Amino acid sequence: MAEAMKYGTESFEVHLPPEQIAAEVEANHVDLPQRTVAEHIRYALDHPIDSAPLRELVKPGETVCIIISDVTRRWQSPETYIPILVEELEHAGIRDEDMLILSATGTHRTQTKEEHIGLVTQAVYDRIRVVDHICTDQENLVHVGDTSRGTPVWLDKRAMDCDHIILTGGVVFHFMAGFGGGRKSILPGISGRETIMKNHNLALNPGIGNGSNPEVRSANMTEANPVHADMMEACAMANPTFLLNVVVNDDQQIISAFAGNWRTAHQAACDLVDAMYGVTIHERTPMVIASAGGYPKDLNFYQTIKTLCNALAAVEDGGTIILVTRSEEGFGSEDCRRIIADYPTMLEREKALRADFSIGAFIGYLFAENAETHHMIAVTGMPQEAFGTAKIHVVSTLDEALELARKLNGGRDLRTTLLPHGANTLPKLV
Repeated sequence: MAEAMKYGTESFEVHLPPEQIAAEVEANHVDLPQRTVAEHIRYALDHPIDSAPLRELVKPGETVCIIISDVTRRWQSPETYIPILVEELEHAGIRDEDMLILSATGTHRTQTKEEHIGLVTQAVYDRIRVVDHICTDQENLVHVGDTSRGTPVWLDKRAMDCDHIILTGGVVFHFMAGFGGGRKSILPGISGRETIMKNHNLALNPGIGNGSNPEVRSANMTEANPVHADMMEACAMANPTFLLNVVVNDDQQIISAFAGNWRTAHQAACDLVDAMYGVTIHERTPMVIASAGGYPKDLNFYQTIKTLCNALAAVEDGGTIILVTRSEEGFGSEDCRRIIADYPTMLEREKALRADFSIGAFIGYLFAENAETHHMIAVTGMPQEAFGTAKIHVVSTLDEALELARKLNGGRDLRTTLLPHGANTLPKLV
């Protein structure tokens, strides 16, 4: 029997004939060493990839900037690894006053003292200066060059003034950059707003009316993905000395860590994420039913973009996508809501997005764009009128969604792929 589709704190049974279900996509089992979180971090630091150990790369009297993610990435549990990283630098002779912890806020808001303490622990906060990057603070930005795609690279001067930059963070699939972590600590992490806007606009094809670039997608870290390739060029200009990235499981527990060269250690982390959550399928089907995974993964519609992107990898062109997402907090992003609901046509949505690009607006655009080319049905607590003219059909149960899917497809049951963990598992056609 098919696994139930989680919906907030509830779930829906899948009432389809077994012969109609082509595949049920579950994460792969990967054997990993059983270690505590601290043991994972220390092992990574003691076994760096394509790099000498950190303690051999820094010298007493030198200054070090540790870049951490902001509070929107708390699932990385930086409070578990930042103290160990600081201890490693201390053993190498780096004084507290020569360390700076810079939070890679990108375009996000600044954070409170309590949030900083939560990210680095009270003990570290009491010893080492912790500051937020502010992408609009021109006085704290320095221009370090332009990428081959014409992106002017403005980076936080406080990081660039240090002798060493250390990148930290977590690695997951990312619907624009291919994977999170690594170079994203620099761009968008500590970049100026102009840099971030120019880079993110690469997610759109050149020319008004040409929509999104299909190469800008999860798991694609090739040169063909211009957002990723541009980020790599910007990161190379910052020339980080070292990287520490972690991988988490479905319960947001750290299960592995990778340290060393900012390119290859990050790639090793991406390879593990892909091995766990990149799941082989043998066909794309006329319909996909995908649950975001229940609470808290379906707290808002904004978060459901991960589920949509993964569903798109399994559905036939022009097929039917049923998204199971409670979204009790509504859209979760004003920019996402605005692009979906406030513009009557795709052209107007695209013009608005190009004029003032944000991740939230791009997510809204992707939902509306794919609703133009697929039958998109949302099982959600949100009202139909919230979606404006976007061609997203709203129902309140999975059975209603299946009935509507039959009507939209001439009364037929469709061969279906199930994604009960749609926010995490990425189908890969072989």
